[in-house]
Amino acid sequence: MAPRTRPPFRADHVGSLLRPPELLHARDRFRGGNIDAAALRAAEDKAIRDAVKLQERIGFRAVTDGEFRRTWWHLDFLRGFENTQVVPAKVKVKFHTHEGDVELEPPALRVEGKLTRPKPIFVEHFKFLASAAKAVPKITIPSPSMMHFRGGRGAIDQRAYPDMDGFYADLARVYNEEVRDLAAAGCRYLQLDEVNFAYLCDPKLREQVRSNIGEDPNRLTHTYAKLINDTIAGRPADMAVTMHLCRGNFQSAWVAEGGYEPVAEVLFNEIDVDGYFLEYDDERSGGFEPLRLVPKGKTVVLGLVTTKRGQLESKDELRRRIDQAARFCPLDQLALSPQCGFSSTIEGNKIRLDDEIAKLQLVVETAKDVWG
Repeated sequence: MAPRTRPPFRADHVGSLLRPPELLHARDRFRGGNIDAAALRAAEDKAIRDAVKLQERIGFRAVTDGEFRRTWWHLDFLRGFENTQVVPAKVKVKFHTHEGDVELEPPALRVEGKLTRPKPIFVEHFKFLASAAKAVPKITIPSPSMMHFRGGRGAIDQRAYPDMDGFYADLARVYNEEVRDLAAAGCRYLQLDEVNFAYLCDPKLREQVRSNIGEDPNRLTHTYAKLINDTIAGRPADMAVTMHLCRGNFQSAWVAEGGYEPVAEVLFNEIDVDGYFLEYDDERSGGFEPLRLVPKGKTVVLGLVTTKRGQLESKDELRRRIDQAARFCPLDQLALSPQCGFSSTIEGNKIRLDDEIAKLQLVVETAKDVWG
């Protein structure tokens, strides 16, 4: 089978990696006022260089910075826009783990005026990654839907945005400014981390969308599809854009459950991206049947290797599940990755560094066996 010439690659990974102890220590010292921002950045730079070397040594054709400069996968980016405010959660969210359920209060966002982007947000992050990498540098950013989903109309200033069309237009514009600047800096592999399409696979969460934020879940998928398309409009033809659908990833806990069928038609056929990283590590993600709707020319990266637990999957089981997926989507349109990042927040999942490395190696080795 011919090798892929552009991302996503046969063996890929979502993005975040476990933070090394030295970096966590530097962050603690920075918060305590014992080192300055320059010293923290130097610690980040070293950790990122080491992470890039690790990914390249394992055999990945695309590498990330591990999201080492972030505390949360999404908040560090979203508060880079003017008039966004991180606020305490108003409701508790039930997270699920393999040991049982826990209630957490993740921070929320408010839009308190007209959205602008005073300066580039992650462009310098990308430039450093590119300078450290021999492989293709991939940058990950949260999907623009994150600015709306958790609070809905009630979290958006009605004086600044009396109608939601104006809000979505401004949100797409400021995101598009960042995408264009990333492209100008040389970025040719961009990933949007999108949890809300995955949340809309869960019947309980769909009902919460109706009751808590007053939105029709079916209509919302079309709204978000247009928003994402407007966000990436005008990108260079050689820039690959993918989406990662995540059901929640906080210290090995998740939020949503349910197969992709409720969103599959819109997801695969209305959103103008090149590929999808889909969680498929256990039964909470449903079956492969929705992949029948994937059109030619798009790639599905099967997240079969879990980042929630350290137990290593068997190569035979991964190959068996890839064969199952290929009944609904041609093998040439499939690829392999871990199910999510290893550290969507600074704390990381409940998994050891040795386990993380073993799982990344397993992805590369299995992809070579399957696709050559």
